[in-house]
Amino acid sequence: MTAYVTANPTTGRTEKQFDELSDAAVSQVLGESAGAFPSWRATPVAERATILSAIADAYEARTDELAKLIATEMGKPVKQAAGEVGLAAAIYRWYAQHGADLLAPEALDPQGAQESLVETEPIGPLIGVMPWNFPYYQVARFVAPNLMVGNTMILKHAPICAASAEVMAEIFHAAGVPEAVYINVFASNEQIADMIADPRVRGISLTGSERAGASVAETAGRNLKKAVLELGGSDAFIVLDDADLASTAKSAAKARLSNTGQACNSPKRMIVSGDRFDEFVSTVVGVFESAQVGDPLDAGTRVGPLSSVAARDGVVAQVARAVEQGATLHTGGDAVEGAGAFMRPAVLTGVTKDMDAYSEEIFGPVAVIYRVDSTDEAVKLANDVAFGLSGSVWGADIDRAQQIADQLEVGMAYVNEHGTTLPGLPFGGVKRSGFGRELGRWGMGEFVNTRLRRTSKSPN
Repeated sequence: MTAYVTANPTTGRTEKQFDELSDAAVSQVLGESAGAFPSWRATPVAERATILSAIADAYEARTDELAKLIATEMGKPVKQAAGEVGLAAAIYRWYAQHGADLLAPEALDPQGAQESLVETEPIGPLIGVMPWNFPYYQVARFVAPNLMVGNTMILKHAPICAASAEVMAEIFHAAGVPEAVYINVFASNEQIADMIADPRVRGISLTGSERAGASVAETAGRNLKKAVLELGGSDAFIVLDDADLASTAKSAAKARLSNTGQACNSPKRMIVSGDRFDEFVSTVVGVFESAQVGDPLDAGTRVGPLSSVAARDGVVAQVARAVEQGATLHTGGDAVEGAGAFMRPAVLTGVTKDMDAYSEEIFGPVAVIYRVDSTDEAVKLANDVAFGLSGSVWGADIDRAQQIADQLEVGMAYVNEHGTTLPGLPFGGVKRSGFGRELGRWGMGEFVNTRLRRTSKSPN
């Protein structure tokens, strides 16, 4: 039975199955991608930019269709899904507008020569392995800069996102991307490992779990391939004693419920000073209890189903285990009866270091709120985790909040906002959240040959 299936998490029904890539076709795919590279790298930058603009136009024109598609595939509430489509379009358009400047040669101090110049060149065929939680956005982070720079790509999407993967390939090719420059494959993990090992492939980008990232990094390292990994996160959300408590608590709750809590950079650990703790908890509980859980195609739904019944049951089990180990459950945490992968959003307090919930990532609509007595304790708690994707600090004294944010061991530190992602900002983490950066000029610089061309004066 194929692993690539659209199993609607709202109804529990299987809606479509897709044929997987055969082992015999793996070499053909690699040959096509490698064969297309010379002509694609020779395509004028202005022409590649025009293609990226056409992709952005297509995303915007098909927003409703694309939003409904992923609402059906993985359960994202349709309003949030439309926002994701818009963000993906913005990424393609940003690289169309700024890519040429990012690829321009950089003149260095000649240092005794006539000229010292740094040129940016593509490196060749790449493999992208994408997750299900942001089907369009995460593909855009990988595809847009690498189309612009002149690399070719083989993309393996998450098995539950096969339908949106097909539509994205259709959009790219209709916009002018040659068929072999972007190849969508319904491949197995074993086939991807074989592709990474093939000498024609020059790099691999993966967004996913720690387990998947470790496996890919091992294969890439063994074969001396460049890798970019964006893995899990357990972001801290620090609330200082001078923050506007009501609005900050609502911001925290809404951010945690976004995408039904299924985001690597969701504020999973909320850290609040003791004298404001009870009020903060009460506000978050109120937002969670009032949030409409239901059909993601309903415009009023804030919390859709999780990506699958198995995913839902896993999060419910994590909440139950935390309670068994001594945490306090203030609301929710149980599965909603009936069809689909729904659960009631949960709020936990009293989680201690000896509990599983202290160190593991909870990938669902669950807020864990901690009480602290000082900013030093808040920072220590925020950093006492294996992940380091992002974190935020909230307070009225901006200088103080910035000083605290600078102490966070993360790739992205925010003050009075959380998880902001924009085309021109770098995205990525440290520690077990992975390595490498996407978006902005940093995303353009990952899979390139930064080549020095130095010219000395002619001898007399």
